[in-house]
Amino acid sequence: MEEQRPDPDKLLDKVRRDTERGREGRLKVFFGAAPGVGKTYAMLEAARQKRAEGIDIVVGLVETHGRKETLALLGGLEVLPRRSLEYRGKYLYEFDLDAAIARQPTIMLVDEFAHTNAPGSRHKKRWQDIYELLGDGISVYTTLNVQHLESLNDVVSQITGINVRETVPDLVLERADEIELVDLPPDDLIQRLKEGKVYMPDQAAAAIENFFRKGNLIALRELALRRTAERVDEQMQTYRQDKGIKDIWPAGERILVCVGHNPRSVRLIHAARRLAAGLRAEWIAVHVEAPSKVRPSESDIKQLADHLRLAESLGAESVTLSGQRLSEEVIAYARKRNVTRIIVGKPTHARWKDKLFGSPLDEIVRASGDIDVYVISGDAMEPHRHPERRKRPRTWRNREWAWSILTVTACTVIARLMFPYVERVDLAMVYVLGVMFTASRTSRWPSLFATVLSVAAFDFFFVPPYHTFAVTDVRYVVTFIVMFIVSFVISRLTLRVRQQAEAARLRERRTAALYNLSRDLVRERGSERLSGIAAKHISEVFESLVAVLLPEDEGRLAPRSKGAAAYAPDQQELSVAQWVYEHRQPAGMGTDTLPGAKALYLPLISSAGIVGVIGIQPLSKRDVDPEQFHYLEAFANQTAIALERSFLGAAAQRALLKAETESLRNTLLSSISHDLRTPLSAITGAASTLLQRDVLIDTDSRLELVQTIQEEADHLNRIIKNVLDMTRLESGAITVNKEWQPLEEIVGVVLNRLGDRLNDHPVTVKLPGSLPLIPFDGLLLEQVLMNLFDNAIKYTPKGTPLELSASEDFYTVTVALADRGPGIPPGEEEHIFDKFVRGRSTTGGVGLGLAICRTIINAHGGKIWAENREGGGAVVRFTLSSAGLPPATKKEEKQAD
Repeated sequence: MEEQRPDPDKLLDKVRRDTERGREGRLKVFFGAAPGVGKTYAMLEAARQKRAEGIDIVVGLVETHGRKETLALLGGLEVLPRRSLEYRGKYLYEFDLDAAIARQPTIMLVDEFAHTNAPGSRHKKRWQDIYELLGDGISVYTTLNVQHLESLNDVVSQITGINVRETVPDLVLERADEIELVDLPPDDLIQRLKEGKVYMPDQAAAAIENFFRKGNLIALRELALRRTAERVDEQMQTYRQDKGIKDIWPAGERILVCVGHNPRSVRLIHAARRLAAGLRAEWIAVHVEAPSKVRPSESDIKQLADHLRLAESLGAESVTLSGQRLSEEVIAYARKRNVTRIIVGKPTHARWKDKLFGSPLDEIVRASGDIDVYVISGDAMEPHRHPERRKRPRTWRNREWAWSILTVTACTVIARLMFPYVERVDLAMVYVLGVMFTASRTSRWPSLFATVLSVAAFDFFFVPPYHTFAVTDVRYVVTFIVMFIVSFVISRLTLRVRQQAEAARLRERRTAALYNLSRDLVRERGSERLSGIAAKHISEVFESLVAVLLPEDEGRLAPRSKGAAAYAPDQQELSVAQWVYEHRQPAGMGTDTLPGAKALYLPLISSAGIVGVIGIQPLSKRDVDPEQFHYLEAFANQTAIALERSFLGAAAQRALLKAETESLRNTLLSSISHDLRTPLSAITGAASTLLQRDVLIDTDSRLELVQTIQEEADHLNRIIKNVLDMTRLESGAITVNKEWQPLEEIVGVVLNRLGDRLNDHPVTVKLPGSLPLIPFDGLLLEQVLMNLFDNAIKYTPKGTPLELSASEDFYTVTVALADRGPGIPPGEEEHIFDKFVRGRSTTGGVGLGLAICRTIINAHGGKIWAENREGGGAVVRFTLSSAGLPPATKKEEKQAD
């Protein structure tokens, strides 16, 4: 094993991650294939072992399910009491997160990782509780079955026929520091079921016939083993990267097969699939784009796309690489992915090409090192496919040939002018420069023609005997050969640079387009706007028409994208898109599913599931090549994420609105039910007493009962009026009609209306004579003062004084009502203005008075606040603007003018 120096940036990043993780607790998951394999038992055994080592360990929650063996292991362990929650008339007992954090043990045992908490808990899922424990530095032991993994949910549903609702995201399991597989053979688990060690006998019999069938248990066991093996492989890969290890560790098989447009690639793919199936290994189909090779024709590109799609349909991961040398790219990628076996095909070209240009197969074998290389020709039973003779397209044009001739002619003229002054070898450099210039402007064959023509022109015009192709000096033959080789190599290199630049520009354009799409999608909200943005960008990059189809209420797709870049699919195209939506697989033009469609349809899949379908109808009517297909998938993924964000935002807004509405309704009902019942009870009692004919009531008592009915009716009227006023204010049904008027008039009206209610509270009014007219709505401001006085009367003892004062400063009038009551609890000065907030009054109230005051004052452009007074009591102040001129003052100004 060879360890090399790790990358410094990666090392610093690892140190940073380790530092962050060091402050958190460690998570250990006891992982199993099914209930009853012994996960909780193994967790408790590990806990007892840690306790014997002197480690502080506490049982937060363990479900024994009545199993005596599991219950016995709890003996001697500290068990945290559960928290009770009332839900629909029943009490549910859940994990007490606050008590666990307060206890701060070293390790906390919390069973059933995927459990959904009862309503009213802090978190919806138990794994969120565990994450909070980890964040507080508490390590956690927990248990999990394979069917609860989100990514395997549909697979488990297909195997067992049961849809598991309680799931955890895969990232949560990847966060685990340690996973311990608790394995039990299916026959042993079924025997435990029959013995009643998992469920009660009547439940066990039904379970064996359904979920716990032997075939289901075998499949679930394989899923658990594979998932655990994948985790171990991830850990090994991380260790190799951290240590900078380049050598291959053949702990798990991974196969790479080289694929091209040659029809023999089909046989290689089949052979690789059979080998991967026998080894139960991952396999990768790799194609390398080498600019040094001849540019493939349209038919070759289509055939390559078919080969890569075939590999993907057989379970391979397809990858397209780009580089100068095929062998170097294949070996570098194989080492990066920890590949253990490489499959390549036998060469079919002439042997002299390997001698002249080198053999990629020989280079792969020599550079493979610890990687095994398989050179095969496929299954002999498969029919041999002779490659069709490719008709080379006429890529050059007449102007390219003319450009070659003109360039050589110009070089000849320049060389003729230089001929008397320089050596013949220097003249040859002029032709080499012309060949390079030609190669930068034309294709392969015109460049080669310019190379030959340059050698011929140099011989004809500048080598004696002149104006003939005869050569008297043999040394010039070597000059011609060297000149031809140099010109040919330079032309090839120039063409290669051009092709690389074109490929780089194409990738840069598509990458920039993907970035622009992501940027525009982040800025917008709403499914229609997002669909239009996606259609616009995809149409520009792939020269196509685009349709984004999203599901409606009944699950039927409907187009949402609009604009010049969108198209309206007909009923047949909609049926193809519906199939894609239901099966989550691409279909349509260029695929093996419904290839007769006019467009290619891709599913828009997000983390929460499929959110829609996108259709791409190329204007050229040609199939999409593999590279374009992968770019389209990237665009589709970005669109799906944006749409999911929009849907989740709308759902969250609806949920928040529903929760707030429900909370408001419950608060309103709880407040009004008591406050309406109190005056109604008094009114009913007094009225029933008055109606009793067999009871003699004197005049004073009768008057007192009638007065009680009136007072309680007034109280009831104020409560209902406050509720209605608050509703009208929030809905905007009440408008503010400001008029210039003195504050003294409104104060007088309020004091007169309060009347006898102020008998127990002496009122002092301090309004300066210099107080100007103020623009306000008289009825609304009267209600503000009424509510403030009513609030002061309720919350202050009898006999305590009330003081109303006002002052002006910089065109702002401040009104204050002060009392000598118990004051406001510290920290509640702002909270008392919220709806349905009541103090410690014994006279009742809905808690809307001050909320109505704040709404009215805010509508006037002022502000209201409360604070405690020195010496005891509280004061409520609000401001009104007095800026401007009253109408009378304006008339006086006109008269003065």
